[in-house]
Parts: sequence; structure tokens; C-alpha cells
Amino acid sequence: MKLITSRDNPLYKRLKALAGSTHQQRRSGHALLEGFHLASAYLDVAGEPETCVVTDAALEHPEAQTIIGRVDPSRIVTLPQALFGQLSNVVNGVGLLLLVPKLSPPMPVRVTQTCVVLDGVQDAGNVGSILRSAAAAGVQHVFCGPGTAYAWSSKVLRSGMGAHFLLNVHEDVDADVLIDRLDVPVAITDSHAAQPLYDCDLSGPVAWVFGNEGAGVSPAWRAAVSHRLTIPQPGGMESLNVAAAAAVCLFEQCRQRRGQG
Repeated sequence: MKLITSRDNPLYKRLKALAGSTHQQRRSGHALLEGFHLASAYLDVAGEPETCVVTDAALEHPEAQTIIGRVDPSRIVTLPQALFGQLSNVVNGVGLLLLVPKLSPPMPVRVTQTCVVLDGVQDAGNVGSILRSAAAAGVQHVFCGPGTAYAWSSKVLRSGMGAHFLLNVHEDVDADVLIDRLDVPVAITDSHAAQPLYDCDLSGPVAWVFGNEGAGVSPAWRAAVSHRLTIPQPGGMESLNVAAAAAVCLFEQCRQRRGQG
């Protein structure tokens, strides 16, 4: 276990650069997982982190001790609270984070099961919430198109609550490449569509495409659509937040598929 006390330490400077910039995280291919839940979820799926960073106070916490006990001591770094606080994006956090390489699963040759496509969803909170709903609904693959918020950014990771480690998350996926690999119908939501979501047969696999918060689904995906669906909103709102719409769609499909398999 190594103690760092200087802001000029090379590892600390690297951690601070990553903590302060999603661009740096994307460029390096690394992520910072802060908190017990994300750390434990990563260790369950991917094994040891590159580095485990803890405060002195966290070393005394029973849950932190359990996580630290799963990491090789040579990979553990301790920081004073004042230095750790400059890495943390969480108010009143627990003083533990992991530096890990992001998981990059291979693209499937053919897509035959229900999947989620994020087509330029820009808000990190929305992306994380959709990943969480997708994992809860039993989806295996999420494809993030160009313009979508970086899936391994700190905010998406916090919103996803461990969903990243239950999914295969594919980034920078070109629409034309993915469309050629789909063996399932494509569904989008559209407030002007004629068919209500609840009247569509969703008992089979579907590629759910959720578009940009303002512009909606891109032309390439609109041309590939099999089901253009509306979510009835008797309260009179014009549209739902994209993360809420995704949850409604995914769990309506779950409802229809009850008893299968």
C-alpha cells in the first residue's frame, strides 16, 4: 500500500486530470469508479482495478475494508482527504475510488435479441438512466451512436448504478453498420405516431432506438423503422424525457413477455 501526500505526484496528477475531464477519460480509455457499489460491481465482473484509491478514513470503514481486501496491496494508494476531495464528484462521498480500463466488448456479428440504441442522446444523466433500465429489463447489448454522451464518464457511471457491468456497452457505433447486423425489427417512439405502444406486439425481440433529446431519431434510423409508436399521455404533456420513455417501452415489453421461456 502506497501513501501519496504531494499534489505533484505523477499518479495523482493523472487522476486529477481524469477526474476533471470527460475528454481525458475517453482519450485514455479509463474510468473512475467512485463509491462502494460501483467498486464492488466492477470487482465482481472484471477482477482487479489498475489502482484502488482510498482515504485514511475509508480504511476504517467495514464496507471499504471488504473491497480493499479484494485488491492486491500493490495496487492500493492512500490519499489525505484534502487531496482525495479534488478527485471526487460526490458530495459527502465515502473516500474510495477505482481507476479501471473501460470494458470494450466486441461487436456482435448478428443482433438477434432485444437491444437498445442510443442515437445522439447527449445528456449523461439520461444515458445512465437508460443503461440502468436496460440492465433491469434483461437487455444484453446497448449501442451508443455518435453524439451520445460518453458511457464511461463519471456522471453516466453514477446514474447507471452498476448497469455497465451487466451490459455489453458498445460506443461510437455507426448506424449503417449496426442496421446491417440487425435481425430484429426497429422500434422508435414518436409523439405523432398512430400506433400506441400498448397495442403493438412486443413479444419478440426488438431494437429500441432512442434519439437526441431535441432533434429525435436521425434519418438513418427513421428509414429503418418497423414500429413507430406513441406513448399515450392522458395528462396532456407533449412528450416524455427520453430516459422515462425508454423505461416505459422496455418494461411494457417485459410485461408482454411474461411467462415466456
